[in-house]
Amino acid sequence: MDLCDLLASDGIIASLKATSKKHALQELATIAAERSGLDQREIFNALLQRERLGSTGLGHGIAIPHVKLGGIRNILCVFARLDAPIDFESHDNQPVDLLFLLIAPDHASGDHLKALASISRVVREPSVIDALRNASDVAGLRMALARPVPSHAA
Repeated sequence: MDLCDLLASDGIIASLKATSKKHALQELATIAAERSGLDQREIFNALLQRERLGSTGLGHGIAIPHVKLGGIRNILCVFARLDAPIDFESHDNQPVDLLFLLIAPDHASGDHLKALASISRVVREPSVIDALRNASDVAGLRMALARPVPSHAA
């Protein structure tokens, strides 16, 4: 599963303004609602509920808030780079500036896990992360996300 295939056509946000984790989730829920037709409040509430289980902050400034919802037929992925890093309660206590939102149909467990794995492969690659942080616009972000990522399979 290729990350660029997962991303919504207008699913790259070069400069998201958010001052807190909750604010970032609210902004992402609004963007996802516009692109999916789902209810913004439903998305936001599901994201908050998921975060209560444990932070989706991976560390190194990256978070992957993700939920499964009814009412959506295909996986929706949105990438956002924050204007300024925020506390996301990540295990390494580092603020987050790169967010991958993933919404999957509630019946798509296998695809949901494959999508998370695709994002994880990308964010493990330091050169991609550097390129995401240094890109000047959406086109640069898209190029960074489209970079081939070496397989670390054994």
